[in-house]
Amino acid sequence: MIRPADVRLYFDADVLGLAKVICALRNDATFPGDPGDEIHKRQRPPCVISDKATPDSVWIPEVTARSWLIVTRDRQIQNNRAEIDAVRNAGARMVTISGREGTTKWAQLEIFMSQWRKIEALIGESGPFIYTATRSTLSSVSL
Repeated sequence: MIRPADVRLYFDADVLGLAKVICALRNDATFPGDPGDEIHKRQRPPCVISDKATPDSVWIPEVTARSWLIVTRDRQIQNNRAEIDAVRNAGARMVTISGREGTTKWAQLEIFMSQWRKIEALIGESGPFIYTATRSTLSSVSL
């Protein structure tokens, strides 16, 4: 019997390559344009964000309303006031892959998996928050 999946992670369009790797293995993650899939006898529905060009001002509140933890890539998130404000105003929860090494799919996967246990623990935390992830650290960004 196939049951519905409980989606908990949303991968932004900035990390589509990473998203497709993770979503092929896990039923609790989605990305913009995700058609849905059956993984481990769980059916993940199509993502409510169908277009990867959806503006932050639209998808951040939509994803936050579903209590999904956002995973994205932004090397300089601490300097991106518009995105920080969008996260704060929506009450969102975000992990951003940071650092110079996070530019390829392989490097993003390495960072994500190196910090997986800490990232997973954030799923149950209340927002708003932003954390930056590198291979060796998961650090809070001041909102």
